[in-house]
Amino acid sequence: MSLIPDSFIAELKYASDIEQVVSAYVRLTRRGRTLVGLCPFHNEKTPSFTVYPEEGHFYCFGCGAGGDIITFIRRAENLDYVEAVRLLAERAGLNLPEDERDEAGRWKMRLLECNRAAAHFFHDTLASPAGARGLRYLRSRALGDGTIRRFGLGYAPAGWDALTGFLRTKGYSREELIEARLASSGRKGDGCFDLFRDRVMFPIIDVRGNVVGFGGRALEDGGPKYLNSPDTAVFKKSRNLFALEKAKGSKSSSLILAEGYMDVIALHQAGFTNAVATLGTALTSEQTSLIAKYAEEVILSYDSDGAGQKATRRAIGLFAQTGVRVRVLHMEGAKDPDEYIKRFGATRFKMLLEGSRGAVEFEIERLRSGFDLETAEGKVGFLGEFVRLMAGIPNAIERDVYIRRTAGEVGVSPEAVEERVRLERKRQRSGEERRQQRDLKMYAGAGAVAAKADPERERNLRFAVAEERLLSLIMRRPEELAYIAARIRPEQFVTSRNRRLYSALCTLLEAGRPIEALSSVVEMEDMAYLTGLAAANAAVRPQSGEADDYIRTILSHEKEKTREELVGMNDADWAQWLTSARRKS
Repeated sequence: MSLIPDSFIAELKYASDIEQVVSAYVRLTRRGRTLVGLCPFHNEKTPSFTVYPEEGHFYCFGCGAGGDIITFIRRAENLDYVEAVRLLAERAGLNLPEDERDEAGRWKMRLLECNRAAAHFFHDTLASPAGARGLRYLRSRALGDGTIRRFGLGYAPAGWDALTGFLRTKGYSREELIEARLASSGRKGDGCFDLFRDRVMFPIIDVRGNVVGFGGRALEDGGPKYLNSPDTAVFKKSRNLFALEKAKGSKSSSLILAEGYMDVIALHQAGFTNAVATLGTALTSEQTSLIAKYAEEVILSYDSDGAGQKATRRAIGLFAQTGVRVRVLHMEGAKDPDEYIKRFGATRFKMLLEGSRGAVEFEIERLRSGFDLETAEGKVGFLGEFVRLMAGIPNAIERDVYIRRTAGEVGVSPEAVEERVRLERKRQRSGEERRQQRDLKMYAGAGAVAAKADPERERNLRFAVAEERLLSLIMRRPEELAYIAARIRPEQFVTSRNRRLYSALCTLLEAGRPIEALSSVVEMEDMAYLTGLAAANAAVRPQSGEADDYIRTILSHEKEKTREELVGMNDADWAQWLTSARRKS
């Protein structure tokens, strides 16, 4: 449980407008008393992410993410509770009490310090005789001393315990080294050995300047060419980008997205300091949302091979959800930016950037390459795919430009293509409306947010629904909690999850704490569940006596016993149950 005073949390939420905070990550559109947008936590084409400004909550009807403003920042920035509060406090100009750092926060700080010490060790080793192999490799890639220093590049020696031995002398424990994923445990479980050995090392630094992980490039065949830090308490590959801490300081309003460490470093050395890369994984929606915070445009500079082109198409789809403009670099004569710059120079690469195509042109060209436009059959096939592409473009002027140009190239009437596009857009809208109606039906009942299979809920459906609606009422009208708590105890709830969450609410009440402190005492998944219950009934006006109806339904469970339960009762239990049932009849 967080030790941050409730009074500070209340002040922080009052000073933090959830609409403004979320807008830094999601393009929101007002819809009555709510705001909607594309969810930053999963891929979607139709907005299901909803913000409730009056309640200070958010909920996604697509993936079930939800909670208050602190929960949002925790999810968006991969932070623990105290770190999220600290970030919001800095944003709002409030001073967080300095002594309010929890154990988890101290542990994360320790891991970050361990990573920084490891980065210094790798960098110092590169400059020593022990790092000669690593330095020769970097020189062979034409990297200068300034670039090596700027990126903090290093070398992990080939031995089994060079790094662990060094860090242990600095006071770091075996558990800390393993938790930081700098070491792996021995077979007997008592020792540990270096995770990175005989590799050129690339420290991964987050936007706050913390060393959060590493990438290591092997110098010998055998084993993976690149080894990247696994996810840790301070590092999530899907939510970070290599060199973003440097690129965000460039004067450009665009970012160049490349595939690997060396591409990015070569680009920076050549003067293109707005280059970043993913970290050994496919591009994620979290990374596109992160890019949207720092750039209005992204230039995709993936390898020119089949895998690179596939990654380009996928990236275009992900960026379409962020509002970031996309251009695609077309390289001939080289497979990646590093090779292109070495072969043709920085000036030619700059010309390449300036002549890069928009995402739509890239897609049109890709479609065109799949058909023989010299035949009638090929033209029909191409135009069918082209129509579907155009139907997905919301801007009518942009559609008109591409339709008229492409129709002229293929030799058909623009009006005929426009009519096909109009019909396709109508068909797609109808499909989306049907999907939205299915979603609304799915979430129409308060219990529907418990979408995952829950056998306990299914066995006790009538009582579970009453519990969920009671919890929903409390979330929407927290002033009702005292009245409800006086009439039903947590142990009288039928299902374990609802019982646990109602107990947390009652504990807040008994401690005199406001419901705004709820996110400090429950897990993010539980916060999402409770917010989802409230969201499912957001448009329902609370009725007089509603709470009593739900309470009566829940309490009626005590009168219901299965045949097996009745047979298994001893005389004392039977007498007690019978007396209770008669009293409640």
